[in-house]
Amino acid sequence: MSIPAQSSGTPDTELDDPEDRLRRFATIWSRAIFPSTATSLTRAEFEQHLLPLARGLSDILHARPFDAAPAAEVGAALVAAHCTDPDALSSTLGVVDSYLVLYCGSNGVTPLPTEDSRARCARIQHALASGFTRALRERTLSEQEAIARSALTARSDAERALHATEARFRAVFKDAAIGIADLDGNVLEVNDTLTRMFGGLEHHVRSHKVNEWVHPEDSPYVWKYYEELVRGEREHYRVEKPYYRNDGTVLWTNLTVSLLRDAEGKPQYQLALMEDTTERRLLNLRLRYEATHDALTGLPNRTLFFERLEKALAADDSSRFGLCYLDLDGFKAINDSLGHASGDRLLVEVADRLQSCATAPGEMVARLGGDEFVALTTGPDTETEVAELACRILGVLGTPVRLDGRELTVRGSIGVVEGPAGERNAAEVLRSADITMYRAKSAGGNRFELADDEADARAITRHGLTTALPAALERGEFFIEYQPLVHLDDGTVHGAEALVRWCHPQHGVLGPDRFIPLAEHTGLIVPLGRWVLEESVRQANFWQERHTDGGPLRINVNLSPTQLHHPRLVAETVDVLERSGLEPGALCLEVTESALIGADEDLLKPLRQLAEMGVDIALDDFGTGYSNLANLRRLPVSVLKLDRSFTLGMQQHPADPVDLKIVEGIVSLAHSLDLAVTVEGVETGAQAEQLRKLGCDTAQGWYYARPGAPDRIHSLLLADAV
Repeated sequence: MSIPAQSSGTPDTELDDPEDRLRRFATIWSRAIFPSTATSLTRAEFEQHLLPLARGLSDILHARPFDAAPAAEVGAALVAAHCTDPDALSSTLGVVDSYLVLYCGSNGVTPLPTEDSRARCARIQHALASGFTRALRERTLSEQEAIARSALTARSDAERALHATEARFRAVFKDAAIGIADLDGNVLEVNDTLTRMFGGLEHHVRSHKVNEWVHPEDSPYVWKYYEELVRGEREHYRVEKPYYRNDGTVLWTNLTVSLLRDAEGKPQYQLALMEDTTERRLLNLRLRYEATHDALTGLPNRTLFFERLEKALAADDSSRFGLCYLDLDGFKAINDSLGHASGDRLLVEVADRLQSCATAPGEMVARLGGDEFVALTTGPDTETEVAELACRILGVLGTPVRLDGRELTVRGSIGVVEGPAGERNAAEVLRSADITMYRAKSAGGNRFELADDEADARAITRHGLTTALPAALERGEFFIEYQPLVHLDDGTVHGAEALVRWCHPQHGVLGPDRFIPLAEHTGLIVPLGRWVLEESVRQANFWQERHTDGGPLRINVNLSPTQLHHPRLVAETVDVLERSGLEPGALCLEVTESALIGADEDLLKPLRQLAEMGVDIALDDFGTGYSNLANLRRLPVSVLKLDRSFTLGMQQHPADPVDLKIVEGIVSLAHSLDLAVTVEGVETGAQAEQLRKLGCDTAQGWYYARPGAPDRIHSLLLADAV
């Protein structure tokens, strides 16, 4: 690049400051050499980089004594800044020649004479060019040396890598089972490891072509992949493949086959690498067997049974299935009396007998756990086959089992589910079979029952109610209705019976017959009964405070058999009465006759304590338990409540004379023992009148009022309810 000389004239008049002149010189210099500079700096950044170099040239120009040698460092600095292009040097020399004296000739003190400054500038250019050339030569030599060093290092690394690769290949070929064959399947090379894997005879391996090693358990993909590889359409494949050894045993391998090509890329050989997995496969089969079979009986377990059942249910539309769900009756008693070891031997015997019942194609027997077994049959005619299977099972169980010198009779209850495939899943089928089995057990056992959708629905509803009971009590879903107890002689209200109801979110209002047995079974009857007692006593106390003119109203509360056995029955009753302020004489606890049949003194003791406090005890549903009437003398009861079955005979005209005589006798006996008599189920005025004539004291029923809200207890509409 040529720079026009400006030997005469002056720079811009506005640049009077030496520092501004210096920056102007640096700007001209950067514009001249920036296009030929291999730098990542912007032009403005590059100009700032040249500014200290320009100041160094200015200082050299004015140095006393003058020495141009430091200008060589400016040339080296240009090389360090990647200004290595020859044009960069020529442009720099041109800028120094034309503009250094012009912009830097006066440093603001004493300007140099023109001839002296031009001579100094020439020597500065010479030193700068010398420094630039020397630095460029050193940089070039350094780069060439680095390149040579890298080449030597790369060659040494390549040689070491080649040596390591060859060593690894020799080790692999020696220790791994490797064979090489041509594309026609001829075995060209095998190592000792592969020979030993096939039985130790090399000729046995070489005498076969690759495509002759066929095994019945070959995956269909094995030979498809093989054909693709020899045609060059696949570079490698990996499969699990069995082989026959020379002694006829089976060798299982993980086989990896790779295609070897020649220098032109054409398929040439196939390289096979084998891993012996025979022992691993046998171990996996053993583990699979143990995971899917019962350890005690050897029968398939729940896991395998579900696999078979799901497969049967997923069959085509024409297929059907039949399932027998067996539970042994009374097995717990055998375990408890004879011990678990004897119980286990009994289960083994039962399993053997069940297996003898299910030998036809499509049939299987499994143990689900404990004393529960299942038998499955599949086919087009399972409607008759499953019933026959259930009969065979009950038949083989009927033969006594000899165990430890004893003959044990084994009984079982079977739930049978049968139907077409594809309509239900395995869990639904097993649940239906389980529910049906418990129906058979409830019917006396030693029988089978067929599944019924309606019965299943009722059982599922009962289960749902059972599980919802605890939360329902916490959420306040229970409420109490009251049915008046009326004096038969004058029709006045004597008291009321508390009847608990459940306002279920899905099923609506449920009567006690729907949930009290469930609460008994789960033990929730105790907290529920306490809540009923608290609410009823609180309500009775409220009535007494608001209706003082009609005399105190009594409240009747039912006690379940479970509550009778609760150790804190007396303490909790006393606590409820004391906290409410209700007198004990205003409370009557009703206990069913069946709960007290054969009751011992321990059961009667809490009732006696309550009676001594003044709480009345009523014997509910009297006349249904076939109890000995003489037992009334030892029971701490003050009221007999006749069952509604006695009032049913009075609905006909004329009334059944036998029922009349029975009621008359009971009333006479009760009064002789100072017991009051209450009658349930009064629905007509004729019944009420007849019971009054027979001497009954109080009555309740729809004739007087249906159970309702507590505010209706004093507003009775006496009307015939029938």
